[in-house]
Amino acid sequence: MKFGGTSVGSPERIRALADLVAARIDQAPVVVVSAFSGITDALVHGAQLALARDAACARVLSSTLERHHDAVLALVPPGAERDNLLAQVDNLLAELRALYSGVYNLGELTPRSLDAISSMGERLSHEIVAKALRARGVPARAVDARRVVITDESFGRARPLPDETAAGVASHVRPLLDSRLLPVLAGFIGATRQGATTTLGRGGSDWSASLLGAILGADEIQIWTDVDGMMTVDPRVVAAALTLPSVTFDEAAELAYFGAKVLHPETIRPAIERGIPVRILNSLRPQAPGTLIRQSAEGTPGEPRAIAFKKGISVILIAQPRMLMAYGFVARVFEVFDRHRTPVDLIATSEVSISLTVDDPSRLRAVEAELAALGDVKVLAGMAIVSVIGRGFVRHPGLAGRIFQAIREVNVVMISFGASDVNVSFVVAEADAERAVRALHREFFEAAAGAPAVAVNAAGGLVH
Repeated sequence: MKFGGTSVGSPERIRALADLVAARIDQAPVVVVSAFSGITDALVHGAQLALARDAACARVLSSTLERHHDAVLALVPPGAERDNLLAQVDNLLAELRALYSGVYNLGELTPRSLDAISSMGERLSHEIVAKALRARGVPARAVDARRVVITDESFGRARPLPDETAAGVASHVRPLLDSRLLPVLAGFIGATRQGATTTLGRGGSDWSASLLGAILGADEIQIWTDVDGMMTVDPRVVAAALTLPSVTFDEAAELAYFGAKVLHPETIRPAIERGIPVRILNSLRPQAPGTLIRQSAEGTPGEPRAIAFKKGISVILIAQPRMLMAYGFVARVFEVFDRHRTPVDLIATSEVSISLTVDDPSRLRAVEAELAALGDVKVLAGMAIVSVIGRGFVRHPGLAGRIFQAIREVNVVMISFGASDVNVSFVVAEADAERAVRALHREFFEAAAGAPAVAVNAAGGLVH
């Protein structure tokens, strides 16, 4: 059971979490939690203030301390457990203060230091949630995820090492389950073989939960969030969005990768490898059935199931008429991306050029500089990928016609179709993305659906 930031955003939400876990205690759950909502952003902002030698970073420390102290006082009855937990919070905040001081004094914020800072939210929250569960009568035990999830040294987006992580689970998680204790771990964080704290990248708590579930052979991996499940489209963009009762692993992976924020893109991989179903549930509306992700799902092949979009995309155009069809040219292009560890989303080629999209701008200038040796390079920034997701697309005549007729008033920069049987993707300017998404949703879901609309309420939850 993984609970996101909204589910641990206040003492009231943590009490609701405890009720959900207590109701499933016979199923021997493992709990994975994110930081309190907004805390990781605040911690990173504090690091940036420290780097700028702005004394305002002290306010981040004081507000973080106050929020977590208040949670402890609200959730844990007076006594030794409360006193010990308050001391733990104080010790962790003292560690954070030392990290900020180091950044402030050195004028340097390395990826390793930033991981140590941004991990603090989860290190605080999982200790508090474990004690809150104990106060609820659940025999819970906090487990330091850094002893369990062992990663490489790619600070900021570390990748778990399968064998070492499996050994960590066997040493620190399995014995608690065998003793009928409920393990509570922080998501998002791990450590290198040498013990340096790492993070898996934003949204990595989903990945942590899926990885642990796969290693443990869980019956089900549950992602508890603040929406009713995976939806036909982001309800903040289209009020008539519908909840999908089930999707396939392939559909969910495409949706997650191309912008459906309810699920981290890497989450699906461990589940697919072990065939473990993943269920998306709403901790604000636990009675809602949610979305079940499994090997097969309902729905007609050839018909779209959902629409996703991802902004912040850059399109890279490489033109070299003399070399494109030459042996090894495409390989050399991708070697550049490999050297700079920059993933490519979409690819399209012609006789004289190759077009690619990336969503990580951090190494874009270096990539562009190297590609210039291979041909004429042009970069289009401020773009968005729009993806129509389903299955059986390649064998369904007329689908592409319906898609591009629906968005006939939107300029399309690039199209990718045929590489996947579950995805038709195209690139538009960011300013046109939501207009395209609304037009597609009207074409495929609203005209014939006749289903109740879903809207976002003021608290960010969903109401039918």
